[in-house]
Amino acid sequence: MWSSPDRPAYPHHALAAVLQVRSARLHVMLWQRPNEPYAGAWALPGGPLLADETLGASVARQLAAKVEMTHLAHLEQLETRSDPGRDPRGRTVATAYLGLIPSDLDPHLPEDTGWHPVDALPRAAFDHGSVVESALARLRAKLSYTNVGFALAPPVFSIAELRDIYVAALGHEVTATNLQRVLLRRGVLEATGETAAPGRAGGRPAALYRFASPALEVTDPFAVFRPPAAR
Repeated sequence: MWSSPDRPAYPHHALAAVLQVRSARLHVMLWQRPNEPYAGAWALPGGPLLADETLGASVARQLAAKVEMTHLAHLEQLETRSDPGRDPRGRTVATAYLGLIPSDLDPHLPEDTGWHPVDALPRAAFDHGSVVESALARLRAKLSYTNVGFALAPPVFSIAELRDIYVAALGHEVTATNLQRVLLRRGVLEATGETAAPGRAGGRPAALYRFASPALEVTDPFAVFRPPAAR
């Protein structure tokens, strides 16, 4: 058992797994712990739930110390972790949230905080690596049956750009044609009537789209974006 004056004074904590597609890879925001336990390991933003605040207020307070809350396009409660041995200092319960930031933003982060690809995580503190896995599973499920892609995409985009975001988040290939067909059929996307600037290679300018709603909606409760079948 960890014996230290740093023993938690508060038994309940709030955590946030904040995800963003950066350079065509899905990343999570982590900060490096300076002290034991897990000194030098990387942790999710979070901290104790104070006696006079709700979980939502707590996670907002903890996130505000790392990133501007205006950068978050979506935030939802993910799960509660209650393993008695999750914190060597003593018994703590942690409620985790999933947060999403659009790919066109580049938030300023403190020096102890950085973005890490979800498929190449550094050594994680506590059970935070497992929490990231849960956040990833939630996001991938919701990309199939909701319009949550709005929280990862810029305000306007071509279908090719949106496809790159979905591929990064889902972790498998999705064709631009199929993605366009599915999302237009569900009424998730709408054309802006504008086109992207011509590329160096020339050719027909790509049509630009946006998400029809900036709020989370269930669009097809039984849909799944599956990876391509092996050949």
